[in-house]
Amino acid sequence: MGYGLVRQGKGGSCVAENWGVLKATRGRLLGPRLHQLYSQMLSLIGDLRPDEVAVETPFVSINARAAMAIGQAQGLTLMAAAEEGLPISSYSPSQVKLAVSGYGHASKYQVQQAIALQLDIDSEGIPEDAADALAVALCHVQNLNEASLVAVERINLK
Repeated sequence: MGYGLVRQGKGGSCVAENWGVLKATRGRLLGPRLHQLYSQMLSLIGDLRPDEVAVETPFVSINARAAMAIGQAQGLTLMAAAEEGLPISSYSPSQVKLAVSGYGHASKYQVQQAIALQLDIDSEGIPEDAADALAVALCHVQNLNEASLVAVERINLK
């Protein structure tokens, strides 16, 4: 399960502060594995102190087992964020791709290249799940910026 922390600087550019992949011990039963991931996520939230949490909605695919695993991971992330009282936002895969690459049907490679360019990092060293998480974080920052602009425009209209 990938994670990524992005902070926006004063000039509007974003910096990737942390990213990685949480992993559960293989061979354990599902319940203990999910609990292990949940504990890791709570610890990560405590260490990184994000202001908000954003997740990607699971893509319904032909592989039901993979879709269920993604849904379970998303659920424990939502629980950990809620336990810490963090605001939570959710984005579809096409929203993330559009925000990061300008194309809602971008390939994983195109998304990785786009985040590497925007965050000034080497895409080769980023695990795929972490790259996906950084893309969601960038999408969220962009969405917050757009919401702020709308709020400012509404205030100025009065």
